[in-house]
Amino acid sequence: MENSKRNDALRTDALNYHKNGRPGKIQVVPTKPYSTARDLALAYSPGVAFPCLEIEKDLQLAYDYTAKGNLVAVISNGTAVLGLGDIGALAGKPVMEGKGLLFKIFADIDVFDIEVNEKDPAKFIEVVKAIACTFGGINLEDIKAPECFEIEEKLKEALDIPLMHDDQHGTAIISSAALINSLELVGKKIEDIKIVVNGAGAAASSCTTLYMALGAKLENIVMVDSKGVISTRRTDLNSRKLPFATSLPCNTLAEAVAGSDVFLGLSVEGCLTQDMVRSMAENPLVFACANPNPEISYADAMASRPDIIFATGRSDYPNQVNNVLGFPYIFRGALDVRSTGINEAMKVAAVHAIAELAKKPVPEVVTAAYNTSHLSFGSQYIIPKPLDPRLLVTVAPAVAKAAMESGIARKPITDWAKYEDELRQRMGLDNKLIRGLTEKAKENPKRVVFAEANHVNMLKAASVARSEGICIPILLGNEERIEKLINKNQIELEGIEIVNLRHDRENSRRKKYAKLLTEKRQREGMTFDEAYEKMFDRNYFGMMMVEAGDADAFITGVYTKYEDAIIPAIEIVGMREGLNHIAGLNIVNTKLGTFFFADTLVNNHPSKETLIDVAKLTYEAALLFNTNPVMAMLSYSNFGERTAGSPAMVHDAIKFLHTNHPDMLIDGEMQVNFALDKDLRHEKYPFSKIDGMNVNTLIFPNLSSANISYKLMLEIGMSETIGPIQMGLNKPIHILNVESSVRDILNMVTVAVIDAQVEEQKLRQKLV
Repeated sequence: MENSKRNDALRTDALNYHKNGRPGKIQVVPTKPYSTARDLALAYSPGVAFPCLEIEKDLQLAYDYTAKGNLVAVISNGTAVLGLGDIGALAGKPVMEGKGLLFKIFADIDVFDIEVNEKDPAKFIEVVKAIACTFGGINLEDIKAPECFEIEEKLKEALDIPLMHDDQHGTAIISSAALINSLELVGKKIEDIKIVVNGAGAAASSCTTLYMALGAKLENIVMVDSKGVISTRRTDLNSRKLPFATSLPCNTLAEAVAGSDVFLGLSVEGCLTQDMVRSMAENPLVFACANPNPEISYADAMASRPDIIFATGRSDYPNQVNNVLGFPYIFRGALDVRSTGINEAMKVAAVHAIAELAKKPVPEVVTAAYNTSHLSFGSQYIIPKPLDPRLLVTVAPAVAKAAMESGIARKPITDWAKYEDELRQRMGLDNKLIRGLTEKAKENPKRVVFAEANHVNMLKAASVARSEGICIPILLGNEERIEKLINKNQIELEGIEIVNLRHDRENSRRKKYAKLLTEKRQREGMTFDEAYEKMFDRNYFGMMMVEAGDADAFITGVYTKYEDAIIPAIEIVGMREGLNHIAGLNIVNTKLGTFFFADTLVNNHPSKETLIDVAKLTYEAALLFNTNPVMAMLSYSNFGERTAGSPAMVHDAIKFLHTNHPDMLIDGEMQVNFALDKDLRHEKYPFSKIDGMNVNTLIFPNLSSANISYKLMLEIGMSETIGPIQMGLNKPIHILNVESSVRDILNMVTVAVIDAQVEEQKLRQKLV
């Protein structure tokens, strides 16, 4: 029953995710100006004729004058979609759009998804050949075997652009990296090992072929399909299975696995038993990649024997064999040298690049994303994590070099340092921040009070936060009203604690919290009766839950005015020691990277002292989010040009910070263009303390400018923001913007959990 409700809720959320707002997951965005008649004349008639005529003379100039060079087609006929099978071309479109989204967010590659309603391989091939000139590369997707082999082979022969059927080669590349690293750990040579491949589809064929390219011997490989071992004794083998037929005397999976060194599963859940694993050779490698559930569960595999190295396709276990480690970066490197294909040398280069990255020291940004103090090459870390930002600058250059060395690159790269810088700038590598924060929150979820649980967005956010393991929600509200909202919107919240202030059992908590508040505020005139009355207010009650230790963090603001929430916060948890001001911070994710904007919430007309506190709070917050802050305090003048008013106040604040906090990388006052353009800043003001540095933190001179700036960027589609994050309070109390979306709330819950984790760590340090 519980699983059924969870699936119903997931179905509803998934459908709404795809439907709400602009339907689908991708869009086309203009890259050139178009606001004037002159712009339109250049973009279309008559100006567009000139690049057309140039391309007519030299087709390669299409790469210079059009989007071809950064455009990949994700093409499918929908005959083998995920675990859904042959559902048809149009039904598979959401998957192809999803693949396009992954290309964009991981490698900044633009995608058109093309669904071809044609199952005949010859006709499908002709369709793709006819439209191929539009694209810089083609990713074939979700085409069933054996047709996928013929389709890929014929298209590779006919076309002169990078082309790959990722279902075949993606898993092969990633599992190969895992294989060579695992063999190094156990001291075995690839030419000596015995391999069992369970599954005989496109991925199995490609994996086996690539393993052999790396040195594995065909005579040491046994492939198994649904009928048993693919052997020379069988008479039902097609042309795709026959090359892998073995003459070894085994007929079943159990017989094949006995004494083997490697098991690769590309089949079905539960087909590998603990006894089979125990029958394998010393230090066995088990890659159980069936989705969504592996051939043997993680718990059973690890319990079967202590010397196992285990990998799956799942993100909740170590060693995830995930195609996203490969395809975005392989195409990126191939596109950037305009290669005429994707050959074996490029795939092998990707294998070794991915494998070598796992052996390098792991940067803090990756360990923080997975909330671990240490990741190092070993049995629990044989391939990099999918969120490792180094993949782009590691795999893409390796693939590009291999294309050049194998003679299929039409635009060789000569300056590799410059190329890596271009890759970093292309992605704004910090834009994966929220994903890293989510992983960190999930490692140690905290109890979060949702004050306005009568609001459907709060309930949906609480449901997602619980299902993803981000927090343990506590809802404040009326049980009957919440139940109606849950049923109406198919929200899965069974078993979550609901606190109705009006029905608090025997007034026990209200009395307890009123007594605590009275003790805190009695010198400010607070009486018990007044405090008891305030406990009927959700903000007071919920914040007292945090203050009393009955919860770890508190979220409010969906329909509460900021002033009505911040007053009880200051009265109950108070400001941190040494501060006279609190402030608000928004994290702004842009194509250029992640920026921290402050103060976006609290101080309307800050004084010099306020700006100093805001700068210190923002500096500490950026460090909390694993960013080394380089800060600019903004104004409408630069470095003393104006000697009165707001610029002078900012000038004095900077002088104080330079004197009293010399380690803080901050300067000002400066205009925003000088803050964001380090070359312009160096040309005019080379004396700046942050000369040559990229600014990632902006301190605004007042609330209006900060709030307007981040909301303007959000509304015109230039960014995504997280916040406002409350800074300076003693405990994790966070106040949302009115009518925040489910995503906004979920992001803030994630931040609140991390805030609570930090508070817990501080408390431990005090006790020690």
